[in-house]
Parts: sequence; structure tokens; C-alpha cells
Amino acid sequence: MTTQLTSTPPAAGNGKTARRRPDGSYVAQVGRPGFAWALPATFFFAVFAIAPLIMVAVLSFMSWNGLGSPQWVGMDNWSRVLDDPVMIKSIWLTLLVTVLGVAIQTPLSILLGVWAAGQQRNRAVLSVIYFIPLLLSSTAVSVLWRALLDPNFGIPAQATWLFGDGNLFGKQASAIGVLAFVATWQFTPFHTLIYQGAARAIPAVLYQAAEIDGAGRYRKFFHITLPQLRNSIVTSMILMIVGGLTTFETVLILTQGGPGTDTTISAYYMYQKAFKSFDFGAAAAIALALVVAATIISLIVVRVSGYDKMRGTMEGLS
Repeated sequence: MTTQLTSTPPAAGNGKTARRRPDGSYVAQVGRPGFAWALPATFFFAVFAIAPLIMVAVLSFMSWNGLGSPQWVGMDNWSRVLDDPVMIKSIWLTLLVTVLGVAIQTPLSILLGVWAAGQQRNRAVLSVIYFIPLLLSSTAVSVLWRALLDPNFGIPAQATWLFGDGNLFGKQASAIGVLAFVATWQFTPFHTLIYQGAARAIPAVLYQAAEIDGAGRYRKFFHITLPQLRNSIVTSMILMIVGGLTTFETVLILTQGGPGTDTTISAYYMYQKAFKSFDFGAAAAIALALVVAATIISLIVVRVSGYDKMRGTMEGLS
């Protein structure tokens, strides 16, 4: 709600109400925009998000190979998916990739974001260079690193003293490590931007008071910067979790779920079910399960962190 200080009460009939302050001045309170302003966004969201989600939910209870008419099979798709050992394995792999992404990207992006919010020499130039991955699509990034890490012609083939036989995609541990590294290289700049903006919004008076009390750089970081970044940390983690659960292009181009099924995460397994096995019912069940899992995990993070009860630093100012 927008407020404006005035010395006299607003004229009647202009859509504003006035609240008198103790000092005799008036605060003009402007009403919130009507629902009509949200109609375009609501229509767009309903057509391109809600409707497809409902269609996927219905399809998860049907058998369809892409041709003809879908046949209702009830819970058969769900029972087959839950009894599939590859699906169970893909769930654990998805959780592993997601946890690695959060554990690696969160501290790295916080440090880079706080640094980028400072006034160091050449900070702007270095930030622009570092943010270049944000300009590239996931497909372009995956193709780039697939060429750079090629076991025959890439960097590992020229540095066997570091990479062994050079085939980073031949073992599960190294293949998952590549997925985590590429995701970190691509998405850390995005989260860095979040922390950079949040760090610049921290009131300078807090650091000035800490300096008067004799606090050093590290104490200011852990006792002022990190607590002030709490809202941004929760937001960033939720985005990382949703992104990790829906990772697809990187796996498709870099590992194709291999070796064997050692990097077949749930989103890629959904693609295999739909476009290789033409089992669209089971693929829809996997997709709906991912949506439900991402929603539940996000709500847990919000509730545990207390994010839903947080207040903005500007709240109450007039």
C-alpha cells in the first residue's frame, strides 16, 4: 500500500482515505489496484500452467502411446512406476544432484554476491565476465562442456595425469561430478545476482555501528551480512531445489543417463518413458510426482526457515 504525507486531509471523492498522525499531519492511503489488473497474468498462468498440469494429472491415470485414444487404467501407471527399480534409483540420483547443487552453489554464490556488491577495483568488469554463462541456454552450455570434456579430443585427453584415462563419463562418480560442475558453472552467476542485490540493500549504518564496536571483517560478515541475507538464502535455495528436481538438458546432452542408468535422474527417465518407450501415461505420472515433490520440499523449506513469517526491512516506514 502506498502512503503519502500531507499537511491537509485529501479532498473527498478522489479515491483516497486519510489517517491523522500524532504530529497533526495526514497520511494519504491509496487503495490497492483492482483485480482487473491481474487478469492478463492470471489468464496466461491458467492457460500455460494450470491447464497443462490438469491434463498431465488426468493422463497419469491413462494408457496412451501417442496414437489413438487414451484408455483409462486407473492406478496402473502409478503402481508400475513405483515398482520400477530404475525409477527408484532415479529418485535417489535426483536427490543427490539436487543436494550437491545446493551445497556447492549456495556458499559460492553468497561469497561472490557479497564481493560483487563491494567497491573493489575492476569489480564491474570481472562481474560482467563472470555473468556470461547467464546469457547461454542450458543446451548451449551442455554442448560446450561436452566438447571440452570429450574423452578423445577434449581437455581430459590432453591431461591424463589429472583425469586418468580421460573418460569422465565412464564412471558414475565422475559423471555426477561433471553434472554438478556444469550446473554450478551455469547457475551460480544467477544466484550471485540475487545475493548481490540483497547485500547492497543492507543498511550501511549496521556496519558503521559494528566498526565502532571493534568488529572485524569476519564478524561483520557472520553477524550482519548473513543474517540480513536470510530471506534471499531461502529464495535462492528454493530455486535451486526446483531446478535440481527438473534438470534435464544437461543429462540428455552430457551423459544420456549413462553409464548404464547411473545418471538417469527422474526428469530424464520421464523423457525416456515418453519419447523412447512411448508410455505417456507413466511419463505423466513421473512428471506429476516431480511437481508434487518440488512443491512439498519448497513448502518444508519455507516453514522450517520461517520464511512465511519474515518481514521486510522497510516495513512500517512511512
